[in-house]
Amino acid sequence: MSNGAIVGINWGDEGKGRMVDLLTNQYDIVVRYQGGGNAGHTVINDFGKFALHLLPSGIFRPGVVSILGNGVALDPENLWNEMQGVEAQGVPLTPDKLMISDRCSLLLPWHRELDCLEEARLADKKYGSTRQGIAPFYSDKYQKKTVLAGELFYPEQLKAHLADLLEWKNLTITKVYGAEPITMESVMEWVDNYCEKIKPFICDTGRFLREAEKNGKHILFEAQLGALRDLDFGIVPYTTSSNPIASYAPVGSGLTTAKLDDVIGVVKAYSTCVGEGPFTCEMFGEEAEKLREFGFEYGAKTGRPRRVGPIDIVATRYGVECQGATAIALTKLDVLSYMDKIPVCTQYELNGEKIDYFPFPTALPMCKPVIEYLPGFKTDVSSCREWDDLPKAAQDYVLYIEEKIGCFIKYVSVGPERDSIIIR
Repeated sequence: MSNGAIVGINWGDEGKGRMVDLLTNQYDIVVRYQGGGNAGHTVINDFGKFALHLLPSGIFRPGVVSILGNGVALDPENLWNEMQGVEAQGVPLTPDKLMISDRCSLLLPWHRELDCLEEARLADKKYGSTRQGIAPFYSDKYQKKTVLAGELFYPEQLKAHLADLLEWKNLTITKVYGAEPITMESVMEWVDNYCEKIKPFICDTGRFLREAEKNGKHILFEAQLGALRDLDFGIVPYTTSSNPIASYAPVGSGLTTAKLDDVIGVVKAYSTCVGEGPFTCEMFGEEAEKLREFGFEYGAKTGRPRRVGPIDIVATRYGVECQGATAIALTKLDVLSYMDKIPVCTQYELNGEKIDYFPFPTALPMCKPVIEYLPGFKTDVSSCREWDDLPKAAQDYVLYIEEKIGCFIKYVSVGPERDSIIIR
């Protein structure tokens, strides 16, 4: 067994959570290495159905240690509420099962407020933020104006640090946005209500991971969102504020010596996108509504209807390259069973020329999709568990995608449940 990563290839919402939940039985440790509570990983298993936003998707496996790495935007309020919800469904969470890096920066109450204020200011030019404070958080982190989780163990220094930060942050809240200032009393109440509750889970996870590596433990790195939302390589500015690509895993996990042997890229059998920004293959009208309903395409975090379209070969191939994927998990193949013919976006048309490469973000709104159609399989495939169980048209669809994106499709998901999977 080797170290691996499970990452998104497209715009996010590809089904990473169900793949992490499936594959964690092969690993000792699962590490979430970036992002915050602005996206959801939906998992269905013996405990029930869960929409995880901060917790790693490995928490359901007995004997597996789940870690929130230093690259995560740690929102103590959302995390504590999520922990309570999971435990209420019978999933035990103890400090030996869930660990939080003491080098995580805290997403503070003013980050969410600033996110909402800025989206309101942008009005019809908004970026499509989930208003969870992610962009203000990472902005402050790189300005060195955040609080590390480990500071919770030094209450006097913590209070002084928070007071300094609050004085600085209230200048923006009041002078730039004209909003009411945040009080120190409300901040300390928030610390008592949420930060103190997660404190038993905070430790030096970097040291733990280095020891685990020395002892030959197998580690799975879990990402949020997808390659097209990456801050450096995505559809700027309609991206997240961190790096969901696999190569960031060693940094964001705190195990800088980590070697990734397997990178499982997750791709949906059709395309979906939540929020603003260019989405070349987008469907509209009745065709889109039908696909959205069959796939139940609504955001796990926001509940917003997802934009939908055929699988985008151009964007997917680019995502595979960005992630360095060694194998693909294709999810939601079963959703396409209602289609007489299955659309595929094979190329883009840019300024009258057909292109196969993913262009610079500024050019994306000028691109038009080139659509081809493959025969539909018109059969319920949700009970298939072996490759040979699939109808030939479904096999042909999978093999077509595999050839076009240049990466082996090892897993084919035919339903949301843990065992609804075909392994080639």
